Amino acid sequence: MTDEDILAEFRAAGALLTGHFRLSSGLHSDTYLQCARVMMDAARGERLCKALADKLRGEGAGPFDMIASPAMGGVIVGYEVGRQLGIPAMFYERVEGRFTLRRGFAMAPGTRCLMVEDVVTTGLSSRECIQAITGDGGVAVAAAALVDRSGGKADIGVPFTPLVTLEIKNYTGDDLPPHLAATEAVKPGSRALR
Repeated sequence: MTDEDILAEFRAAGALLTGHFRLSSGLHSDTYLQCARVMMDAARGERLCKALADKLRGEGAGPFDMIASPAMGGVIVGYEVGRQLGIPAMFYERVEGRFTLRRGFAMAPGTRCLMVEDVVTTGLSSRECIQAITGDGGVAVAAAALVDRSGGKADIGVPFTPLVTLEIKNYTGDDLPPHLAATEAVKPGSRALR
């Protein structure tokens, strides 16, 4: 898939949004990628995650024993990438602000993990999930995401493979351009603001 093919999938799903958005990082943006809308169509989600799995294979990433994803956004993407790669997937949930394995999930010591996200903006959630994997005895050998909206600037701490890399401008609350300052921000994601 080309970058334009990928963005066409987001547009077709009504998942490439414009407006004034407050991101989970606390930053503001005029563009939001709603991966939940993309993954709503199982065939579309399969196409995108297969392309990501193929890209990982093409780069010689792995081997991996497990996919580990941060909830909420990474759950569906992680499971589908795991299906495409033929390996199990589990997810971390925030409990009192920290990523934790629940629901009977456990990390065996030395498990080679691919951390999978939906969208990376600053890389903070990815780094926190990788820290949790390591804290549970696993080895985070690489990370992947459908979208890197940092333009390649996010530091994940391990080799990182996004399906598409976009440079989408983010703003602090006191550095808003006039077109954003004139409108009310909406918070479309599932995570509370930092």
